[in-house]
Amino acid sequence: MGKGEESDKITINVGGTRHETYKSTLRTLPGTRLAWLADPDAQSNFDFDGKSNEFFFDRHPGIFSYVLNYYRTGKLHCPADICGPLFEEELTYWGIDETDVEPCCWMTYRQHRDAEEALDIFESPEPGGGAGGEEPEEEGGREMALQRLGMDDRPPGAAGAAGGGGCCRNWQAKMWALFEDPYSSKAARVVAFASLFFILVSITTFCLETHEAFNIDVNVTETLVVGNTTTVLLTHKVETEPILTYIEGVCVLWFTLEFLVRIICCPDKLLFVKNLLNIIDFVAILPFYLEVGLSGLSSKAARDVLGFLRVVRFVRILRIFKLTRHFVGLRVLGHTLRASTNEFLLLIIFLALGVLIFATMIYYAERIGAKTSDPTGSDHTHFKNIPIGFWWAVVTMTTLGYGDMYPKTWSGMVVGALCALAGVLTIAMPVPVIVNNFGMYYSLAMAKQKLPKKKKKHIPRPAPLDSPTYGKSEENSPRNSTQSDTCPLAVEEGVTERKRSGETPKGG
Repeated sequence: MGKGEESDKITINVGGTRHETYKSTLRTLPGTRLAWLADPDAQSNFDFDGKSNEFFFDRHPGIFSYVLNYYRTGKLHCPADICGPLFEEELTYWGIDETDVEPCCWMTYRQHRDAEEALDIFESPEPGGGAGGEEPEEEGGREMALQRLGMDDRPPGAAGAAGGGGCCRNWQAKMWALFEDPYSSKAARVVAFASLFFILVSITTFCLETHEAFNIDVNVTETLVVGNTTTVLLTHKVETEPILTYIEGVCVLWFTLEFLVRIICCPDKLLFVKNLLNIIDFVAILPFYLEVGLSGLSSKAARDVLGFLRVVRFVRILRIFKLTRHFVGLRVLGHTLRASTNEFLLLIIFLALGVLIFATMIYYAERIGAKTSDPTGSDHTHFKNIPIGFWWAVVTMTTLGYGDMYPKTWSGMVVGALCALAGVLTIAMPVPVIVNNFGMYYSLAMAKQKLPKKKKKHIPRPAPLDSPTYGKSEENSPRNSTQSDTCPLAVEEGVTERKRSGETPKGG
């Protein structure tokens, strides 16, 4: 090796692991932290050990191997045994853009951050308290409750700021936590169990109302006057047992009280109105009061409206979605469905294509060998037209097979077999992705629920003024980055660089 090549070599010690490379290799990505090591004045701006002739960085040594390999090969891969956020933090430190990650590793790199962003609402079940179900500490628990209410991040004295509204504001925060957050206190758990009880009772009552044992035939006499003629009409009417109506009335009173308290004490009325569960609460409560108010009227319009309200009683079953407030698994299911929208659309498209193709094929296949006396060729088959074949294709591809429609010719049986096989393959492709999403979300949600309380978060202290590494701190950097806003290092140092207005960027 010549002297020129020998002088071009550079030794980098990262977390105790020594790496050797060439300065020309580091210059392949200008504007990054490692590229600055190839500058002539790098030894004065970084932590350089003259005895061992090496630069030292107190960073993750395992990840640095992948970073250095990116300079050598031009391909950035993500280690499978390293958590995504940690790899992202290291890329930010070394000044490498995350979009440079190779496509084969992109999903591995992003999946942890995507899952955490989607599960931000899953907080620890005992904020401010221990895992054993103890009450949260007075000051810490109150602070955490106010943070969940969004009432302590405003300046003092502002409208809605914690402490700015006196006892009324504190009372509002406590009532909101009592009815909205089942984990805020023991009293909130009691309210949550009461709400759960009334939900189950209301759903049970709704189901029993359709049973013939709870329906009563009532003879209703109605007088109809037309001109000078008076006609008495005797009609039969089916009414529900009064006891079920009374039980439903008690449940509705509880739901009404709960809804009013929550909307009055809500810190953000607009978000409350936009929430889907709150809309379901209102829609499930309103028909009962309208039905009670119109039951005493005898006009035809009132009876028509009353009949319509009885038809839309089914909205009461939507109260089952209120259970998502108490069961984490149901909330995870909702997140999974939203995160798997593309897979559901893909499944629908596959089914739609298969239904259209096989419905057309079975229609013409069943007409092979039709009798000459049957000009339409439909006397011997269930498939009178292609739209009817849509139903058969859906049932066959989803492997239900009701048996109400089936092919009767050998050609139709071949098409039916192909349709069943295509249905199995069509469903088998997107479903595992949805199942994997649910498993990932559920495991992370359970981890957040069971995560022990952190008493005090460790924050590394900055180096003191008399420290030997203070002069080599990140305030003394060789030069500005050339990657500007596309480089994470530039984003990390943007605020500091703007304050320095022309000074050198960070060093190691």
